Amino acid sequence: MDTGILVLRLLVGLLVAGHGVQKVSSHLGGDGLDGGAEEFRADGFRGGVLTALAAGGGQIGSGLLLAAGLLTPLAAAGTVGVMTVALTVKWHNGLWVQHDGYEYPLVLIGTAAALAALGPGAWSLDAALGLTPYPLWWAAVVLGAGVGSGLLARLVLHRPAAPAPAER
Repeated sequence: MDTGILVLRLLVGLLVAGHGVQKVSSHLGGDGLDGGAEEFRADGFRGGVLTALAAGGGQIGSGLLLAAGLLTPLAAAGTVGVMTVALTVKWHNGLWVQHDGYEYPLVLIGTAAALAALGPGAWSLDAALGLTPYPLWWAAVVLGAGVGSGLLARLVLHRPAAPAPAER
């Protein structure tokens, strides 16, 4: 089981961190910080550069912590939070990713919540530092805090859509 958890942590954690790198730099196929800022503006968010830095930094930090198995509940909550924002952006497109839907963020949210419930496994920094096992109820805290912070970020940073012009 520990091998499976390690593989899952590395896969999800490094993908989330890489996604963050793309938001703030030209590495890993990113469009640089200006491109990340423009992406958020195009999705209706305020802040531009600051929003891209916050999102990218949150993804990089939570992804690397998750991959390392360090402070796993915090890492999972951060992943759930940033992916909740992504899910809300893609919600109107439906579930499936081929239509730019929210399938991918939903999988990352579910995986991060599962890792919070399972714990980081024996091959983790949490285990090496004696921080495990985390109690199962942490998974509920992770899911609540992550979804709540993502929805709050959406509420605070997203601009309401402009009303459609009245038809004559």
